[in-house]
Amino acid sequence: MMTTNSKKVFITGTDTDVGKTVVSCAVLDYANKLGLKTVGLKPISAGCELTSVGLRNEDAVLLQQHASQLLDYKIVNPIAYQAPIAPHIAAHNQGESIDLALVNKSLSLVPDDIEITVIEGAGGWHLPISMNRNNTDNSHLFSSWVAENELDVILVVGIKLGCLNHAILSAQAIAHSGANLIGWIANSPTTDIANYDDMIATLKVALAAPLMGEMPYFSSIEDKNKNSANYLDLTSYLSL
Repeated sequence: MMTTNSKKVFITGTDTDVGKTVVSCAVLDYANKLGLKTVGLKPISAGCELTSVGLRNEDAVLLQQHASQLLDYKIVNPIAYQAPIAPHIAAHNQGESIDLALVNKSLSLVPDDIEITVIEGAGGWHLPISMNRNNTDNSHLFSSWVAENELDVILVVGIKLGCLNHAILSAQAIAHSGANLIGWIANSPTTDIANYDDMIATLKVALAAPLMGEMPYFSSIEDKNKNSANYLDLTSYLSL
């Protein structure tokens, strides 16, 4: 088994719908194949389905399924909203506010013997968690919580027109937050992406963090679940 200290890695993206969940599940699968004990968390979610057991988020359920150790759903996804909109707006519309104490409690309930905790963000890096426009610091952004908890960060870049600017700005914002960007992963949202190789080459130069994988477009869920981990290389990170 590859030796590793307990690691907590936060998966963020250049935007919403760029493949954070695909990558998060692939990271879990990669670590599972090494025999590591893993769990996945989706602390804040929106666009949930109301079921007989409460609100359930598709991304959170997938993380729960791909982890090697089963956690109660309320630990995996402590903050959930049914409306498919920005979580802080969904909270505001319900007369609530997002309470990060719930996220802290969720993280504290991860068993001590877990070797890899994968935490998937919502939207992009600077996810607002408050409607308060009077804040003079960045405490109204979820990214501040990530930095304060000293989580490692992997940036998912959806390779498409406009991704170069989004990726460079996101990497700069992560660095400015004081968080540790350990790498980035390219994800293909479609087939036959124009100038794919040139965009990857540009980002390899522009981003200081290493490329940790190139995820192709998967035509089926079965193929995605079976093969996505094969396109990652986390050897250096997990051996530290």
